[in-house]
Amino acid sequence: MAQEPDDMFGDEDFPAYTMGRAAEILGTSQGFLRSLDEAKLITPTRSAGGHRRFSRYQLRLAARARELVDQGTALDAACRIIILEDQLEEALRLNQANRPEG
Repeated sequence: MAQEPDDMFGDEDFPAYTMGRAAEILGTSQGFLRSLDEAKLITPTRSAGGHRRFSRYQLRLAARARELVDQGTALDAACRIIILEDQLEEALRLNQANRPEG
């Protein structure tokens, strides 16, 4: 079932941003975004023409990677840190959701 246009704007996983726009928003190069794809931190959706499309969630991960790299962290280490942070956040969310109310 296709999403209605208004629903897509509220979906943080909808691939709404082109490579150029994503790089502009993040203040980084398109090469940096490609390197995050190669490092498997983010896997952008591909348009019918094969162009990368990024979601808001992916842009948040890319912004965090840029922050860590700007602080001197190696790209591969930054990607690993972000993956672990994301896993921890999800585990904490699930733990909270499964906690009995008292």
